[in-house]
Amino acid sequence: MTPALEQLCATGAALREAVQRVIIGQEQVVEEALIALLCGGHVLIEGVPGLGKTLLVESLAKAINGQFQRIQFTPDLLPADITGSMIYDPGESRFKLRRGPVFTNLLLADEINRAPAKTQAALLEVMQERQVTIEGKTLPLAAPFMVLATQNPLEQEGTYHLPEAQLDRFLLNSRIDYPQEAHEKALLARLLGYETPLANNTRAISPLLDAAALPALQSALREVKVDERIIDYALALVRKTRAMPQFASGAGPRAGIALLVSARAHAVLQKRGYVIPEDIKALAPAVLRHRVQRSAEAEIDDISTDTLLTQLLQSVPVPRQ
Repeated sequence: MTPALEQLCATGAALREAVQRVIIGQEQVVEEALIALLCGGHVLIEGVPGLGKTLLVESLAKAINGQFQRIQFTPDLLPADITGSMIYDPGESRFKLRRGPVFTNLLLADEINRAPAKTQAALLEVMQERQVTIEGKTLPLAAPFMVLATQNPLEQEGTYHLPEAQLDRFLLNSRIDYPQEAHEKALLARLLGYETPLANNTRAISPLLDAAALPALQSALREVKVDERIIDYALALVRKTRAMPQFASGAGPRAGIALLVSARAHAVLQKRGYVIPEDIKALAPAVLRHRVQRSAEAEIDDISTDTLLTQLLQSVPVPRQ
């Protein structure tokens, strides 16, 4: 491995260790959040309240010494509340820019599906172009920039379906579940020692790098080698979603890109300078589950998307080493 790639591997391992000092268990969600961070992508995290989603974002922000902002999405939230707006300053007799919370490094969009489509659409340009347009003026966002959005998969009353165009801009769709019994017991024991047990506590995390240095590290991801057989495997998985009758619509070309890019980051977290089929298989559910739609028959038969993706992985031949 090149020195830059070795440094990226070491940084990835250190970030995972730092975050897991605070987040007990939930190794897969932590790993997928780190993968998105290394790729410069965004994550949609689904899970019931109280499982540490906000703490995860705060921990990542502190580990990279970056800025952190949170938006609580509600039905009355306006696009200008997210991006910012021009306000009149009577003292100076001119309009001044009020920057919205998107001008940060890590943005937590909490319960993103509680805002209507018009407000959700305010994030489209932000997530894809890394810029904001206010009153015809385009303003770039600081790098790195990452959106971590959450939604409750159980409580659907008063929520809005996320537009397909916005879902496709999330690199990964992570699922966070209840912790294992041993992890939950360790969490309870730890919180009893805090002065404020009900508050998030990230004191165990020390900044490992400066956020401004992260883009240079991310560029080293391109040095992770991807064999042509791996590309063919990722392509076969994506195209098979369009042929399976259990899916009303399959994944688009962006899914293949997300598979390969995230597989590179997964390899880095395993301290490898090359991608293997297991990297693709490990990330396929998180990459594809929000990019496919079940058919009416699959919904009637109550076949989950993850079950269908498991069948997909079993049906596509894995390339030999």
